[in-house]
Amino acid sequence: MYQFLQQEILDNTLESYLIVLGTILLVIVIKRLVSKYLAKILYNMVGKAGKKVARQSFLDLVLQPLDTFLVVQISIIALDRLKFPKVLDIAIYHLTIRQLIDSLAAGTLIVVFIWLCVRVIDFIAMILEEKANLTKDQADNQLIIFFKDFFKVILVIIGILLVLRFSFNKNIGNLLTGLSIVGAAIALATRESMENLIASFIIFFDKPFITGDQVKVNGFTGTIEKIGLRSTRIRTLDKTYISVPNKQMVDTIIDNISLRTQRKVEIRLEIGLGASASQLKQLSPAIRNILQKPEIEKSFVYLMDTGKSAHIVAVDYFTTISQSIETFNLFRETINLEIIELLESLQIELAAASTDIVVKQNS
Repeated sequence: MYQFLQQEILDNTLESYLIVLGTILLVIVIKRLVSKYLAKILYNMVGKAGKKVARQSFLDLVLQPLDTFLVVQISIIALDRLKFPKVLDIAIYHLTIRQLIDSLAAGTLIVVFIWLCVRVIDFIAMILEEKANLTKDQADNQLIIFFKDFFKVILVIIGILLVLRFSFNKNIGNLLTGLSIVGAAIALATRESMENLIASFIIFFDKPFITGDQVKVNGFTGTIEKIGLRSTRIRTLDKTYISVPNKQMVDTIIDNISLRTQRKVEIRLEIGLGASASQLKQLSPAIRNILQKPEIEKSFVYLMDTGKSAHIVAVDYFTTISQSIETFNLFRETINLEIIELLESLQIELAAASTDIVVKQNS
């Protein structure tokens, strides 16, 4: 039996082949147990911040790439015990088959490792999204999605560079220098896009407005529906959908209507000249009495001006109803109707309420 195992095939004994094959089969059999154990350790490292996120969600993300990584890693280590057969050690275009196999093994290991890292980023993003959903600010959710995709792109770029370095033996230092020059040229060619991208970072961190806010910008008034990397989408009061470049959202003056603590209402009553002074003296206190409501914090009522066409009574008040435009309009309508009823009770007519047309005929 010993002599049988010592027989050589392609410069390796049968015993070596069996040991390598047994090692690979053993890893394939126990990979799930080992992967679960390693995943548990990894979960304790990155999952403490998100205990509300189910462990099964983490396992679903990392078990498959972790299984593949273990099998590939152990298989490479086991196969390295074997001597490469001299009969297969031939060169094709200055590249030997052994170098080709080594390059493929290194590239496969790097790709699987990057795959595992991407899944870990997905889990971390899941934890952060769970926390962001507890707040009313929707900008955090968009920021998490952006940085999740950003770090994924960075990982893919790092993976490509590692494959070029270890699989193709390329000097990535010169490659990075070339990429930096190309990147600078692209940045100059797409300057406006870069400005909008930088502006999106300013919006995310400075937060002059968030998703759901009602704003007024460039003559348009509407609700912020989405803050993108290039532009901000606004649903206007006319229900149209406009896109404003982020650079303009940063550079222009924006009126964030949702952040108003109060809304101001201005009414100018043009009283007819037929109203007497006593009627005007009764009017102002009566209007002030109407404005004595919990929703109104400050109010000003006074005879603003008088002239040959009308007496002008100014009515200004500030209401705390600032979030819902529908509620605000209903409240404003109620005040206006009460003032009209007051004018009727005091028998005060508005200017031009009655017009007499006199036609004279010359004899």
